[in-house]
Amino acid sequence: MKLIFHNNELIATETFLAEVPPFNLLDKKTIASIIDRIEVREFLKGSYVFRQGDSSLQSLFIVVSGTAEVTVLNDQDQEAVTGLRTELMFFGETGFFFDEPYPASVRAATNLTCLVIPYEVFENTLSQIPEFSIQLNLLLAERMRTVYLAMTKDTAGLQNSMEQPMRKRVADLMSTPAATCFAAEEISVLAAKMTDLNVSSLVVVSQDNNPLGIVTEKDLVSKVLARGEFVKRLTATDVMSGSLLTVAPEAFYYEALLTMVKNKVKHLVVTSGNKLVGIVTLRDLIISRSSGALTIVNSIENQNNIEGLAKASREIDKVLQALVSEKASSQEILQIITEFFDRLTRKVIQVCEREMINEGYGPPPVSYSWITMGSSGRLEQFVKTDQDNGIIYENVLPEKEEETKHYFHILAEKVVEGLFRCGFAKCKGNVMASNPSWCRSFREWREVIFDWIDKLDSENVRLLTIFLDFRHIYGKKSLCDLLRNFVNRRFQKASTVLLFLARDDLGHRVPLNFFKQIITEKSKEHRNKVNLKGAACVHMVDCLRIFSLREGIVHTNTFERLDDLFKRGVFSKDDTEAFHAAYESLMMFRIRESLKQLSHGQQPDNYITPDELSKKDKAILRGAFLAVDKLQNLTGHAFYAFIG
Repeated sequence: MKLIFHNNELIATETFLAEVPPFNLLDKKTIASIIDRIEVREFLKGSYVFRQGDSSLQSLFIVVSGTAEVTVLNDQDQEAVTGLRTELMFFGETGFFFDEPYPASVRAATNLTCLVIPYEVFENTLSQIPEFSIQLNLLLAERMRTVYLAMTKDTAGLQNSMEQPMRKRVADLMSTPAATCFAAEEISVLAAKMTDLNVSSLVVVSQDNNPLGIVTEKDLVSKVLARGEFVKRLTATDVMSGSLLTVAPEAFYYEALLTMVKNKVKHLVVTSGNKLVGIVTLRDLIISRSSGALTIVNSIENQNNIEGLAKASREIDKVLQALVSEKASSQEILQIITEFFDRLTRKVIQVCEREMINEGYGPPPVSYSWITMGSSGRLEQFVKTDQDNGIIYENVLPEKEEETKHYFHILAEKVVEGLFRCGFAKCKGNVMASNPSWCRSFREWREVIFDWIDKLDSENVRLLTIFLDFRHIYGKKSLCDLLRNFVNRRFQKASTVLLFLARDDLGHRVPLNFFKQIITEKSKEHRNKVNLKGAACVHMVDCLRIFSLREGIVHTNTFERLDDLFKRGVFSKDDTEAFHAAYESLMMFRIRESLKQLSHGQQPDNYITPDELSKKDKAILRGAFLAVDKLQNLTGHAFYAFIG
């Protein structure tokens, strides 16, 4: 029996290990089987366990007593502490799974005692235990992300300011102090201030510096000059925008960018504790990037024809490449790229509406909602995929139905063709608004949903899985919201349909063998590869959608559905974190592989070769597959959808 000092007490190594997550998931027999292969090492204060650039020791270190510092050297050989490891915590994870140099150093801040677990223990014993593998991969993924963020924060002043703009803080980009005015000041004074200070906006503040609104050059032009009201004694209160969009100084660049893109604004007020501390503009964001790719925000809005939009859309790929190279998470990437694609789609629709008027068809005869489905509907689009879209238009009198349907059919054909010219391929299954089956009045959509649910054959189940992630893009949003509420009510009253949807997904399982290793394909075209979308992601999407329908959750995004299901007690905290980490990892693998294929002039196909991954990445991929497998098992139990 190995004995170690912990909390000033001599205890068995087995007893200590049973307290350390995720080793606390192991039974006594398993711990006993590995304990002889675990070494106890001591390090004097100030000594290094390993240094940045050293070859990997292929070992995981667990702190028994003392404290270890994680440090990083910058290009000028200046050392910065980026983290601490105390009792029950582990380190060395970046070198645990693969033979590559350590990206950081670890030194003993005090006298340090560690358990050292070689990789062979994990590979030969622990990897066979799914719950342990999932939790370890979850901890590793979160640790690596935390370390990265800490490194960018602590060494920000030591790095070139152009290196990682997506990871800059708003505090590094904002103008401070912000140019301000008081609510009672007249517009002539505001115009003079803007000219003197050479700024495009003024933040309207109270006497104690609380922001009340913002006045921009656009406000002065549109609300004063264009209306001929410059002769009136208007004040800041009369022309300001009172709905302030704010951002915290510690927010990241990408968060400010996303807020601007979503809300179609060029100014964000920076506040801390409700007090004004600065202002950040779209120009500030553009200047902070060497590539200038963010000019697409303005470029898209300034186009008046499809040719111009097609050219502007190609710039979106540059933003994707920047986000990946700057280590944004897959959630961040999906949010930003989806917003750009949404904006592009809305602009295509607006151009097509103008074409309809110019060609004599006139404006839309009734209000409508342009909806998107599939990955776009889930806000998970990162490359230009096949189109999945439709139209919901307001009910009309029977005598107007044919005329209305004809109008929207022509409009839909124009929009689908416009999106095609912007790089979005036409759906091979014809799931597009140009197909009358996907362009219906609100009444007709209700009827067809009734039919799909009442007749649950394989074709209707397929159509439901396509449709159920629908999301509003343009037009009258309330039509989409009303249909979503109708769908949720119908599914809560028709539990049988959830069983059919569950069986449809569980008819295909995550490709894992008896030993829970990933099974790759045997076909000549994709030999030794696995399809990340079809083999894993689709099951995560399907299962969480089924649970969400049962719970009446309106979100279509997979991460948001998962968060809501956790809040409602459907999944435990551990399972939620495991599923979240799994989907995050799967999407990042897909994004990375897609960019690699695009750079070689290939069409992304979602395939990956596990044996070509580093040991770390391969372990993370396997952990993600194990998490999806568990979700499928939970789905089968919840909906009695067992597949023999």
